[in-house]
Amino acid sequence: MRIGIIGTGRHGSRYANHIVRDLDGLTLAAISRRSDQGRDQAGQWRCRLFTDWRELVDEPGVEAVIAAVPPALHPDIARACAAAGKPLLLEKPLAVSVAAGSEIVELFRRHGLPLTVGQTLRYNAVIRHLRQRLPEIGSLYAVSANQRIEPSTLEWHGRPELAGAGVSFHTAVHVFDALRYITGLEIVRVCATVRREHNPCLEDSLAVLMEMENGVIGTVDCSKVGHARSGRFEFVGSRGQLAGDQIYNTCERIQGLEVQALDPGRPVGTIVPLLEQWRRFLAGRGSNPVTGEDGLAAVRCCQACLQSARRGGWVDVRPAGDGGAIRPR
Repeated sequence: MRIGIIGTGRHGSRYANHIVRDLDGLTLAAISRRSDQGRDQAGQWRCRLFTDWRELVDEPGVEAVIAAVPPALHPDIARACAAAGKPLLLEKPLAVSVAAGSEIVELFRRHGLPLTVGQTLRYNAVIRHLRQRLPEIGSLYAVSANQRIEPSTLEWHGRPELAGAGVSFHTAVHVFDALRYITGLEIVRVCATVRREHNPCLEDSLAVLMEMENGVIGTVDCSKVGHARSGRFEFVGSRGQLAGDQIYNTCERIQGLEVQALDPGRPVGTIVPLLEQWRRFLAGRGSNPVTGEDGLAAVRCCQACLQSARRGGWVDVRPAGDGGAIRPR
């Protein structure tokens, strides 16, 4: 399968390096990058360079496309790939709004084309271990999750016309998807507040109260304000608690006053397993790693948080008229 990558900056170059070095069955055929670095990268990876991404999409030697660009560009890329009949893997978030994300999902559904979203946190060893062991703590009552990292150094993260939003869409999108993946439950409604500390115009700190299906309650906080990292997930059940930090590769189960350390296995990079499953999916030998609908569900949560922060109070993640409000069972 010959792959073209649109955007080979910090994150897109990771995809490219893994395809070139670590994966059989995928070949890097072309990249698109406007900066001078693109020529050096194309030489290093022995692939074609296009300064216009549209030419990459139209190139007959490219069979599937990966886009690692600011999400405001996703709808145009999706339309071009759909017109060319080519599968697309979009880095998260799927889009900068529910409307844009819904358009992309519907477009690929109508054309019968594969659409995958790069919610790579699903492949983190701790996230997978938490999902596996969650039934051990019985009925789930409450959850808590955070992802706190350093202030962003990417220039476009401060440009609303490209980024769309701040940590709500670029950090919390990981957490919301991971919570859905671990628990199998949808997020029903949220009550959120945001702050801007370092970013010139977009929120870089988010705190959320949320309700999930089955009456599960929880909190989420995400930020890019302090020079330290954490990625902790905690679950409260009828038979104990389960917790882990996906950044530090730690897990533990708590029963009474006893804390038992759990082994999630060695830390692994998340892009390679995503690409391996994507390759099998495109070859008809496996399921879609992360569907467009999964990506859209996370975007719905992110948008609801921003709406709540603007309006004050609770906001339904799927309001009436948008496929029907989800209510706790």
